[in-house]
Amino acid sequence: MMPEAAEREFDVVVIGAGAVGENVADRVTQGGLTAVLVEAELVGGECSYWACMPSKALLRPGTALHGAQTTPGAKEAVTRTLDAAAVLERRNYFTSNWQDDSQVSWVKDTGIDLVRGHAWLTGPKAVEVAGLDGTQHLLRARHAVVLATGSTPNTPPIEGLQDVQVWGTREATSAGEVPERLTVLGGGVAGVELAQAFARLGSSVTLVARSGLLGNFPEEAAALVAAGLRADGVELRLNTTTDRISENNDGTLTVGLGDGTAVTSEKVLVSTGRHPALEGLGLESVGFEPDGSGHLSLSTDASGLVREAPGDEPWLYAVGDAAGKNLFTHQGKYEARATGDAITARAKGELTGTPDAWTRYAQTANQHAVPSVVFTDPEWPALGAPLRRPGGTGTTHRPWNCSSRWPGPPFTRRTTKGGRRRWLMRTARSSSARHLPVRTWRNCCTRPPLPSWARCRWTGSGMPSPPTPHSARCGSACWRSMACELFELTSQFG
Repeated sequence: MMPEAAEREFDVVVIGAGAVGENVADRVTQGGLTAVLVEAELVGGECSYWACMPSKALLRPGTALHGAQTTPGAKEAVTRTLDAAAVLERRNYFTSNWQDDSQVSWVKDTGIDLVRGHAWLTGPKAVEVAGLDGTQHLLRARHAVVLATGSTPNTPPIEGLQDVQVWGTREATSAGEVPERLTVLGGGVAGVELAQAFARLGSSVTLVARSGLLGNFPEEAAALVAAGLRADGVELRLNTTTDRISENNDGTLTVGLGDGTAVTSEKVLVSTGRHPALEGLGLESVGFEPDGSGHLSLSTDASGLVREAPGDEPWLYAVGDAAGKNLFTHQGKYEARATGDAITARAKGELTGTPDAWTRYAQTANQHAVPSVVFTDPEWPALGAPLRRPGGTGTTHRPWNCSSRWPGPPFTRRTTKGGRRRWLMRTARSSSARHLPVRTWRNCCTRPPLPSWARCRWTGSGMPSPPTPHSARCGSACWRSMACELFELTSQFG
């Protein structure tokens, strides 16, 4: 017999207590509304425990060692390789050993309610939760339900994949030991980062990609990262399909490739992209249906409001990876702040319709100022709209070189010729873009933010000021200080 459901009412119900969901809930409570977070796993989400934090913890020791090995005066003192066990233990520290006590305490101290369980919509502003403790909950929202459920890995159509046990990025970033051999399927950011991390920890790594590396980055970036991977002994099998995978008698896995060759390893990491995690949320009950691939997707306006949601009033929102726009934690938190402010303003009657661009209620920077970075060695940060590769999509840019005179990292490595750095400017400017350039640079994430560092005026990127959720403070913060400097400098050239 099912226990009787406990019914409660809040101004805002947020499904998903990762970094993005936390920021939405925090924002609306600051605006005077009540909020509840619903989470089936760890409070803090993917970034804190299986993505941003642990992956950078795995990468940093190798980058530090390589920096010493390539610096005269320091390289003479380097006599050993990485201690894999110590690196993994340090990784455990950064994930709080996969315990979310501190983040739960932050939720409580901020005045946000927390329900642990699996949630789904049962109608407009109505959410049912199967609690992890067996309790059923009926949650009703006075103003908004926010989907902040993140994303889930794609499953590529590889023969035999469902019959063997492989790693996803979660298993790789939480691994308890370093495999002797590792095959990585996928040449995106997660694939190249983890390939290098495990190569430097001692694995013999083969990376297989059906096209080239880093398809959303300029070709120069892909070439530099490829050179760095090869220097660490990673075998690159590019423009190669994966046909099948099977388990051998000794427990190893063999991957059959489209060129007729095969790769055998102890572990196989599948990192072939992600899609919004919207399945199982009851969206069908409010009129949304899966597409031809079986996946659900949502269309949102500049405030995160889901278009075509039933009802006379706006109530359903999607933010972060769940919205499917820019799958970056920092950008999701930016969206969350705008959405939280929009929900609060609508609840108070201060906002109607679609918000104007560049207001506090609009996620306008999603189209013009998206910072991202590949944390390999060399690193490759970028800011702005994606570059257009030949035959691809994106924004056309022209290169512009300037002297590297602004505050930056210690000059431990060479920049481009003559000590100059390369900028990539939009060919066509527009008033809404605020003349934002795209700048790409290498090896910049090497020191803490400058004393004068402040939040970026448009995206809000920067070191959070307390009290903020622990998940808001991640290792990717330092390069964002340079993005802020870039925004400031841009006005001088606009």
